[in-house]
Amino acid sequence: MQSLEEWLAHQERVHPKAIDLGLERLRRVLERLHWQRPSVPVITIAGTNGKGSVAAYCTAMLEAAGCQVGTFTSPHLRDYRERIRVNGAVVGAAALVEAFERIETARLGTAGAGGEGTAGAGGAISLTFFEYNALAALLVFEAATLDAWVLEIGMGGRLDAVNVVDPTVAVVVSIGFDHQEFLGSTLEDIAREKAGVFRRGRPAVLGSYEMPPQLEACARAVGARLKRLGREFDVTRLGERWSYRGTRWSLPDLPLPALRGDAQLCNAATAIAAVEELAPRIEMSAASVALGLEAVRLAARFEVIRTSGPTWILDVAHNPAAAAVLERNLRSLPVAGKTLAVCGILADKDAAGVAAALADSIDEWWLAATGGARGTSAAELAARIAPVTAATIHTARDVAAACASALAAARAQDRIVVLGSFHTVGPAIEWLEAHGLIPRETLHEYTGPQRRKLSNTDS
Repeated sequence: MQSLEEWLAHQERVHPKAIDLGLERLRRVLERLHWQRPSVPVITIAGTNGKGSVAAYCTAMLEAAGCQVGTFTSPHLRDYRERIRVNGAVVGAAALVEAFERIETARLGTAGAGGEGTAGAGGAISLTFFEYNALAALLVFEAATLDAWVLEIGMGGRLDAVNVVDPTVAVVVSIGFDHQEFLGSTLEDIAREKAGVFRRGRPAVLGSYEMPPQLEACARAVGARLKRLGREFDVTRLGERWSYRGTRWSLPDLPLPALRGDAQLCNAATAIAAVEELAPRIEMSAASVALGLEAVRLAARFEVIRTSGPTWILDVAHNPAAAAVLERNLRSLPVAGKTLAVCGILADKDAAGVAAALADSIDEWWLAATGGARGTSAAELAARIAPVTAATIHTARDVAAACASALAAARAQDRIVVLGSFHTVGPAIEWLEAHGLIPRETLHEYTGPQRRKLSNTDS
């Protein structure tokens, strides 16, 4: 049996393209696997930004109500297993390897894929790295005894691998510029792609006050039931409490969500709007909603870490819209000293747009190289952002070096913001752990009905 690491390395070599949107390959493999579509409710979440937060709220509220929940998100910060969670625990390495073995047998068209050995019709099917990931999640969730699935779209919606599953409720959190080479060059084009998650007769939850009109037009064209923030559901903040008004529920006295930032009330309300549509199959009390809002945890979404030295803020903002939200959050949390940034951004992202959105908030930049096929050097990143910022720019060989240099330059009253990519924030968390600035995380691995603790050194 190959190890999980060997399987992941293999999957990066199978398909000629890293990103190749489309559902036909997955459908053929699922047919060979004799996969059964879920009989439990499914919430599918698309959007340029905010998907991870809405998925976390949905999961936390459902778990607070006593539901067994499977959650699929991407990408991961540090450990691939973070992408697939069952009952709050990451999927076990052994379960992932077993799923990958089944997928490989099916895609190659060899006997034993889950049927009677007739899988070979049609020959081998090439899969992308993300398609293996999505298929593994479906197999893991199928094998578990669950009450609901929460699925985060990876890119776009219409042709994303996750969209092979028909959702009970489809959510589009936001529309902004990202992945234009795949989704289109205008907001209208991007909206059409993300609207591909909508289904006839089922709720289409729109989680922003301002959406391109094309999104609503697509929902109406497919016959989905529109549910819009500011129309069919809304929020009202009342000091340190807030209220939700929806189509089924009126919740007048809710605690502020555990996740920080000015966008999180809208994200939390969007999650409530999705979850309330699962009734009567899943009933939930106001107490469960409140408990979920307070219990939700999601790393690196304006995550503030207080230390004896400078404050650290971790945020995976990697496009201009997310950077604009980060900038508003920074302004709402004043600091006595300077704001220093540790930043690494992939080559295919709008680095200049990210830097421009933060130009008024960042006093100095420490830029780090990012690896992989989509990576860029610190020098290249510096050349891209220099025209849009007057702040001093430093370069470093990697994230660890950038963190160390920023900390050495910072005073106790300063803050250090780590941003730009999951590929930047993940290594930064490891560096902070290694230097005793935050406690080491302990993963909990799902191994079936029982859970066991798993340290980060386990395989």
